[in-house]
This record gives sequence, C-alpha cells and structure tokens, in this order.
Amino acid sequence: MLAVFQIIQLLLNVIWWIIIVQAILSWLIAFNIINTGSDLVRSVWTALQRMTEPLYRPIRRILPDFGALDLSPLVVLLLLAAANIVLNNLAASYVASGGGY
Repeated sequence: MLAVFQIIQLLLNVIWWIIIVQAILSWLIAFNIINTGSDLVRSVWTALQRMTEPLYRPIRRILPDFGALDLSPLVVLLLLAAANIVLNNLAASYVASGGGY
C-alpha cells in the first residue's frame, strides 16, 4: 500500500514540474527569447499545452478573467501541493497504524 502512495506522489511531482516548465516556456515565448517558428520549440510547446490544458480548463471556468494574466497554473500548483500534503498525512497514518508492515 505504501508503494501506491509513493507512485501517486511521484505522479504529482511530475505534473508539478510539467507545469513549471510550461510556465517558464510561456514566459520565454512571450518575451521573444525563443521562437515558436522552430519545429522543436513548437512540438515541445504543443505537448506541454496538451498535458496541462485539461488541468487548467476547469479552473479557468471558475476564476474571473484577469486579461493577459492566467492564474490557473498557480491554482493547480496550490492544489497539487495540498494533495501532496494530504497524501503524506495518509501515508504517515497508514504506517503509524501498523499497515506498513
């Protein structure tokens, strides 16, 4: 059962880093530091968009429109952090109850 907690935590961490990379890449594109005309950049950007958009879409429906400022990645990161805390507490209580042995 502990392995399941660790796998879920790993997935949460991978999603966390995908969102961070996507946010950094969006800033680099917005400030014309990297060019989306490059096939590599375009394919990486498209892949990141396809991975993160399903996470952002429900949050964008709830949040008010802030114009060019998109707060949905920040909200997703906060939700991932909260899920990680809950998962750690569940794993700790599972081990404390003797379930880890």
